[in-house]
Amino acid sequence: MVKIVTIQSERMNRSAWVTLAVLSCLGLVTLFGETMVLPAIPDFIRDFRISYNTSSWILSAYLIAGAVMTPIAGKLSDIYGKKRILLIIMAVYSAGILAGGFANSIGFMIAARLAQGAGISMFPIAFGIIRETLPEKKLAIGQTVFSSTFSGGAVVGLVVGASIIQNYGWHFTFFSIFPIAVALALIIEKFIHTSRPLNPRASGAGKGEQNASGPPALSIDLKGTLALAVTVISFLTGISLLENSINESGTVFQNTGLFAVSAISLALFLFIEKRASMPLIDLKLMTHRMLLPATIILVIVGLCTFMVYQTIPIMIRSPKPLGFGGDAIATANVQLPFMFILLIGTVGSGFILNRIGNVRMTAIGTIVSAIGFFSLLAFHSTESMVATTLAIIAAGLSLSFTGGFNVVLLSAPIQATGIALGMTLLLNLVGQSIGPAVAATFQQMYQGTAEGVTGRFPLPEAYNLIFVTAAVISLGSVVLALALSARKRTVLAIDITTVES
Repeated sequence: MVKIVTIQSERMNRSAWVTLAVLSCLGLVTLFGETMVLPAIPDFIRDFRISYNTSSWILSAYLIAGAVMTPIAGKLSDIYGKKRILLIIMAVYSAGILAGGFANSIGFMIAARLAQGAGISMFPIAFGIIRETLPEKKLAIGQTVFSSTFSGGAVVGLVVGASIIQNYGWHFTFFSIFPIAVALALIIEKFIHTSRPLNPRASGAGKGEQNASGPPALSIDLKGTLALAVTVISFLTGISLLENSINESGTVFQNTGLFAVSAISLALFLFIEKRASMPLIDLKLMTHRMLLPATIILVIVGLCTFMVYQTIPIMIRSPKPLGFGGDAIATANVQLPFMFILLIGTVGSGFILNRIGNVRMTAIGTIVSAIGFFSLLAFHSTESMVATTLAIIAAGLSLSFTGGFNVVLLSAPIQATGIALGMTLLLNLVGQSIGPAVAATFQQMYQGTAEGVTGRFPLPEAYNLIFVTAAVISLGSVVLALALSARKRTVLAIDITTVES
């Protein structure tokens, strides 16, 4: 009997590690598909004949779709089963990848990027499967492995993607990842097994009702999701048209209207969330003295990072003297230290966390990131300078993200951990989607020409304004992190006083 139990236990452990290995490939594939796009941003601008403002939607559309789809997919996976919803999302993502390869206009490309962005919602579902199958004592290892594949995929995506762009064109980057995504979906279908879902009929039950064969219904906050989408899209559109409203008085009213729509839909979103039984953002939970600053820190860090993501490829590939006059491979070489340090930092931060604590790690990370952003402002006259400053930023980001998400995880009530992490990821994606629009606005505002080259390109003033904006905004995360540290010390002091009394 003991031998049978031991054999069964070994099989379960093997199955858990196979599950971890297969699902971790999602991070490799998806981040490969995302970072391979970065060196091609100047190509999109040229081939689609679009403005820098419009080009920001190539990144922003992807992130908005991820922000909108993540909470919806999470709820659907609880109702209909994690594996089933994961495979459906993978099908949508694969279709988006294939469509990206055939894109011949910016509208087509944005539609493809929206489908690709839905793939972001795969990650919480995949980690939920890992959490179900992996033994509790091995969960920390599983989280580290799963998280590290994102940075690993980014490194591979930059190196391989840049080579493909340089030799075969950006269309082939999408075609190269499509068969890999399909093959991974087939492997998941065959080898990954999950627990049985709730009865699908539960999704139609009324609030507070019990399903005959399952727990209470899980409602999806579709109204809140729609209001949030309108808020973000109208706000980003307003930012994109900001340069036009400055130079053309006729568009001032149009731009004002977009910001007004954004403000109204935001107010409507907050109203809906207060009344929703299962809100996207639990407003009461967000008022937690530790959770709120940690979430805002992650939003700020994400915003600043994607400002840089939008900027570096354009700066590297713009003709001299306005840029460095490099190609796709040069762009990858400059960004590669960032991705390598992020990979090392993501893996190593899990071990550092136990020694210095999540709050102190978050504070150190934000300070290092801010130093990196200010260094980028001061030193960006050569490719090696940019690569070095990006590496500093990456070191800070790895600590900030790990520490910040851990603060959220430990600050939320244990019964609301999943909700808190979902809210934080949602707001982090919203912050990331704003970054490219802000950077592109400066690129559009300050343009000039280079001798012997057709077209207009961002002037040095544009890059200075982008970097100074990112640097100043990053100081906000430092202030919040230091305040978070002070609050933590206050809580500890109160606890010690209480124990002594």
